[in-house]
Amino acid sequence: MRILLIGAGGVGNAIAKIAARRSFFESFVVSDYDLSRAEAAVAWIRGRHGERVAARFAATRIDASDPSSVAAVAREHRATHVMNAVEPSFVESIFAGALAAGADYLDMAMSLSHPHETEPYRRTGVKLGDAQFAENQRWEAAGRLALVGVGVEPGLSDVFARYAADELFSHIDELGTRDGANLVVRDDDGNEIFAPSFSIWTTIEECLNPPVIFEKRRLGEEGGGWFTTPPFSEPEVFDFPEGIGPVECVNVEHEEVLLMPRWLDAERVTFKYGLGAEFIGVLKTLHLLGLDSTAPLRVRSAAGPVEVAPRDVVAAALPDPATIGPRMTGKTCAGVWVTGTGKDGLPRSVYLYHVADNEWTMREYESQCVVWQTALNPVIALELLANGTWSGAGVLGPEAFPARPFLELMERPEAEGGYGQAWGLREP
Repeated sequence: MRILLIGAGGVGNAIAKIAARRSFFESFVVSDYDLSRAEAAVAWIRGRHGERVAARFAATRIDASDPSSVAAVAREHRATHVMNAVEPSFVESIFAGALAAGADYLDMAMSLSHPHETEPYRRTGVKLGDAQFAENQRWEAAGRLALVGVGVEPGLSDVFARYAADELFSHIDELGTRDGANLVVRDDDGNEIFAPSFSIWTTIEECLNPPVIFEKRRLGEEGGGWFTTPPFSEPEVFDFPEGIGPVECVNVEHEEVLLMPRWLDAERVTFKYGLGAEFIGVLKTLHLLGLDSTAPLRVRSAAGPVEVAPRDVVAAALPDPATIGPRMTGKTCAGVWVTGTGKDGLPRSVYLYHVADNEWTMREYESQCVVWQTALNPVIALELLANGTWSGAGVLGPEAFPARPFLELMERPEAEGGYGQAWGLREP
């Protein structure tokens, strides 16, 4: 396996660091529009693991917005797999470039949605991933695999959902992804500051777009089972494990709701995120002021008029999520709450989850826990593809593959060839 990683930001950097401990690939090329970021990732691996390990890694520049650039770099390095670790606005160009180069493809976020023009809070418009699923036949015909949504959420939550469907339930009422944390970021004086632990660009996109819900009873209706609600709808308090505790969660647009129903049989599929009152207030204010927009505005500057997207200004004004790890404390939890009928015919309610502790991820990888937890799962998926445990062609989500091999490899101790990451199963 020869991997081309596109994007050396927080998550991409962590993917390279996790991969450095594995032996399943022949070469690993870290690429970024900013070559220095790619070079820094490889330099860290060299400093931590030595020249023998670093010899399998290389850094190069790439333009992720240009499919021809993606294809050219993939061909130059004879990449068998293109791993997309950049903003979802680049999904379609990288997706197309990988296919043109004859490489398999993986991502952690899918092609962007566009709300319904007249009824955005009731009907779906262009859904997350629609542009990619529309290309399924081309990928199948080429014998190439596009494994989409294989981060942590989407990704690990989808693996948990498949595991629940296969191993724990005879009938599923709801697959409810629930994501929460007790993370705190402080300044040099010890004061808590507003510093999102993940890309604010992506966070704005998924939190301010109309959330999507799936209900099987609506399959015969226009949306094919999917419908929308207003942002931050249906608040509930969910008690997260391992000391995180109760967090208010709200509906958010996310890929799980668009992925799970394609392969798993459930009456209802939801995604709720523990944002907190302060974060919701900030997002509402950004929307009120138009600062969530991606449409460029003409702005006067000392150098003359320039065009800039308000959302890009917000992202530039906030701390880079990749740099806040040393200032952060706490844990983050990703998982799926499954309700329905167990294999024994009795009602069952289970929360399957994984928790990442920032202290541990910083000590082991110098990566903050949110980006590290996201990065872990595509590396596991790549290893399963490399050894032939997972295989396929077309545009497929994690639910399309057996879950047990993934979870076994994930929790097996590193000394025994695994990743040493325990996962939990909590029942009332």
